[in-house]
Amino acid sequence: MKKRMKRKIIMILTTSAVAAGLIFIPPILAETRRTVVTAPVSSAAIFTVRTENAEIRTLQAYIEVNANIVSGHQVVVMPEANGRLASMRVGLGDVVQRGQVLAEVDPSRPGTVFSMSAVHAPVSGIVVTNPQTVGSMVSTSTPLMTLAVNGSTEIETLIPEREVGQLSTGLSAEVRLEAFPGETFDATLTQISPVVDPVSRTKRVTLRFDHVDRRINPGMFARVRLNTRTYENVISIPQEALLEHRGRTVVYVLNTSDDGTSYVEMREIVPGVTINRETEIRSGITSGEAVVVQGLQFLADGVPVRVIGRN
Repeated sequence: MKKRMKRKIIMILTTSAVAAGLIFIPPILAETRRTVVTAPVSSAAIFTVRTENAEIRTLQAYIEVNANIVSGHQVVVMPEANGRLASMRVGLGDVVQRGQVLAEVDPSRPGTVFSMSAVHAPVSGIVVTNPQTVGSMVSTSTPLMTLAVNGSTEIETLIPEREVGQLSTGLSAEVRLEAFPGETFDATLTQISPVVDPVSRTKRVTLRFDHVDRRINPGMFARVRLNTRTYENVISIPQEALLEHRGRTVVYVLNTSDDGTSYVEMREIVPGVTINRETEIRSGITSGEAVVVQGLQFLADGVPVRVIGRN
């Protein structure tokens, strides 16, 4: 009986000990997880970054649109006599010289015979419309064809309504033509439509080439970069250096401690315009200071860094 009691006591004690162990194990494991999660970053951690210097630059705002080459000065050719169009000596796209015979009109009527009436080119140019068909009856008010005067090609394009506030005559432009890849042609804005098209919400503008180039023909497709506002001598940095922090725009500026260690300083800035991924800085940094452009996601104010690829 006593032996049975001893075994029962021993079993109770053993069970209590195991239970006690099970009770205390979870808090130990839980404490280990909290330490891992909440452990601060070691002060010895050094992050690798790339920087670029803030520089004084001129930023050029622009609008880029598709355009068509058109004839700037066109002349409609009409005959000097009524009658039947007896011959047509030119076709669409032909180059003609002033005084050249373009067509002949037969003014004869039943029972009468008259000599041919020649139609001469009033100006030198290019035939830009399909001429009238031979055999047609024409009068002195019938257009036979249209000539584009040599050297008077222009560029026509449509500017979206949201951009029209930047327009003014005299703006410079760079024109690229599919026919001449790699070449750029200078042009100037000469005419702005006084109305906005209510359907397309665009305004038509005309530009003129600064230099005559006989290779440029009406009907060609163009890509126009129209320069609008110029921001001269502004401090600018790459757009990727900017961060939003608690409602403020900040950058990380590179500094060096007394012992030669590189570290970053979070600094609030006031940005201006951004053009071609370059952002104007109105206040906050000065020209020559280096800002971090890569590796920003792990940084905090005062963190030591190792700089690679500094520009």
